[in-house]
Amino acid sequence: MKSIDPLTWLRNELENEDNDLLRTMVAEFAEKLMSAEADALCGAAYGSRVPERTNHRNPGDIHDR
Repeated sequence: MKSIDPLTWLRNELENEDNDLLRTMVAEFAEKLMSAEADALCGAAYGSRVPERTNHRNPGDIHDR
């Protein structure tokens, strides 16, 4: 994910005639919050690879027996 200077982003948003600053900020906040929650639930950051983890979605699935 690309990082941007917050002040630069804010200036760009305020200069944009069609901006909806509050909607953009809430959407960005919600995306970051959901990503952090998913990382915490999974115990790993997005895209990280650890050999100890398996790729099975349903370990108790009948097809695994």
